[in-house]
Amino acid sequence: MRILCTNDDGIHAPGLKTLEAIARNLSDDVWVVAPETDQSGVAHSLSLNDPLRLREISDRHFAVKGTPTDCVIMGVRHLMQNAKPDLILSGVNRGQNVAEDVTYSGTVAGAIEGTILGIPSIALSPAYGPGTRNAPRWHCAEHHGPKVVRRILEAGIDKGILVNVNFPDCEPEEVEGTALVNQGQRTQELLRLDERRDGRGNPYFWIAFERRPFTPGNGTDLWAIANRRIAVTPLRIDMTDEPTLTRYAQAFG
Repeated sequence: MRILCTNDDGIHAPGLKTLEAIARNLSDDVWVVAPETDQSGVAHSLSLNDPLRLREISDRHFAVKGTPTDCVIMGVRHLMQNAKPDLILSGVNRGQNVAEDVTYSGTVAGAIEGTILGIPSIALSPAYGPGTRNAPRWHCAEHHGPKVVRRILEAGIDKGILVNVNFPDCEPEEVEGTALVNQGQRTQELLRLDERRDGRGNPYFWIAFERRPFTPGNGTDLWAIANRRIAVTPLRIDMTDEPTLTRYAQAFG
């Protein structure tokens, strides 16, 4: 099995080393193509107005001056064009990608692009808490990742589907199992703008999230990681809402 690894935290991110360790537990044919710099939050964006710069780091390790989407395209359409990957793994992201994170995440976007290109793709991310923000438990993902990926591949990934995996913020032996869950939803009341002043008194802003108690919905990715379970969520590329489509068809008919 030929595996392409990418991420959104950048080519030198510690989580990428964890991802490569997971991949090498599954295959000896592993390629790494990742952004030159941190691309967190860029979602499924393409570099259309800037050239893509490709830099070889070492054998089968490449950095791209671009987004995670650019990296997957570069890997599949250029570096591996004569023998395309059988699997794309994206991550291991620094921090969870659950609920609405999915729409912002460059890590998830790497898996989205792989799916669009017709290659089975999985995004992997570990949650962190106040005490592990600067040192997520990479070893939890590395310990459980290979088994989770194998089970997903054995079950199969249909065309147009990607799989989003999130590991809880705990030690490997403290994991309470794996949960097949829906994408959750937080309250957007937690979203705020933090206004500050620069040295000349001019205002600038940071997008921030308040850390307040929050009760996740049962059966969601938020619930799973809060209960020390590995959250596995299949996501669709086709975002059409069929019930609304049917209702609109009646309204416009």
